[in-house]
Amino acid sequence: MNLKNIQFVAKTFYGLEEVLASELREISESVEIQNRAVLFTGNLETLYRANIALRTALTVLMPIDNFKVINEDDLYQKIKRIDWIKIFDVNHTFSVDSVVYSKTFTHSKFIALKTKDAIVDLFREKLGKRPDVNVENPDIKIHIHISENHCSVLLDSSGISLHKRGYRTETLDAPLNEVLAAGMVYLSGWDKKETFIDPMCGSGTIPIEAAMIAANIPPNIDRRYFCFQKWKDYDESLFEAIKTEYISNIKPLEAKIYASDNDPLATRLAKNNLSRVYNSEKLEIILRTKSFIELEIPYENGILIMNPPFGERLKQENISDFYNQIGTKLKHDCAGYKAWILSANFEALKCIGLKPSKKKVLYNGALECKFQQYELFKGKRKDNLEGVRN
Repeated sequence: MNLKNIQFVAKTFYGLEEVLASELREISESVEIQNRAVLFTGNLETLYRANIALRTALTVLMPIDNFKVINEDDLYQKIKRIDWIKIFDVNHTFSVDSVVYSKTFTHSKFIALKTKDAIVDLFREKLGKRPDVNVENPDIKIHIHISENHCSVLLDSSGISLHKRGYRTETLDAPLNEVLAAGMVYLSGWDKKETFIDPMCGSGTIPIEAAMIAANIPPNIDRRYFCFQKWKDYDESLFEAIKTEYISNIKPLEAKIYASDNDPLATRLAKNNLSRVYNSEKLEIILRTKSFIELEIPYENGILIMNPPFGERLKQENISDFYNQIGTKLKHDCAGYKAWILSANFEALKCIGLKPSKKKVLYNGALECKFQQYELFKGKRKDNLEGVRN
């Protein structure tokens, strides 16, 4: 494969496209935002860097062919003309996923089956043997996307979703996706130096992602393997050199990071998960087993991010009263902070009793959420705003 100037596809969650694009501009000169995805150009080095270092990408795909198709037999022939033998070894397993939006093609599973047949038949005709299919843990992952009569064939360079960093092996109910957590930290505008607090930390995803960002620890620096390592053009020396460079850029934390939860099990799991982060011995998160209402907030400026229960996947009695207590705590004890709250309960958010200064729609799984900022001024908000204007 010629990987000198390829347009790759990095997929993400709705609402994080701009954040991902900002990350990608660090490694690519050409970036184009799409819905739940960002296109970017580069070479083999760019691809390796994207998989190791992107915090808000779920997977990175590489297009290998595009063509028009008129029916399933036409698809079979055009998939078969791709030189798969140059892409992966016959002894490697593979899988095919398909997404179809077409009046002509209506069964995505049949499209995946025809693609699989074409690849297997090509290997058998050329080499006398065929690669096996493994839908659970394949060496090679192939994606077929059909929109009406246009077909795109892509290779998944990542394999297991990039949100699976490897540190979070213990969770409570309703854990927050690591990609979403990292995106929230970026959206908050945290400067990596001010105090950072998550007062409802659960198993620790938000504060751990914040610590990794502040210490410049790539999210997948010690991942066991990526699918691109099974491609025939994999350059191990280049990959190891990139990893070495990233490791050399890891730095000590400058900010104090606090995490608290009223459940002792949660803080214990957060501590355990932190211990599995790369270079964790140099990361310090100050853990407390206290409710947000009881928590003593450091008297200084900072960022506070929380994902409180919202009555959908976690049961919370008197949810309105609970959110009202959050608002009261913010007003009385968190002056100087910018507080961000993620919730899918829009009515409960109104009970915070504060006017949000910023709003962002994000998705926590299938749940539409609001991610809202509340600026907590010292003194009266009106006086602070007038001071800024003057």
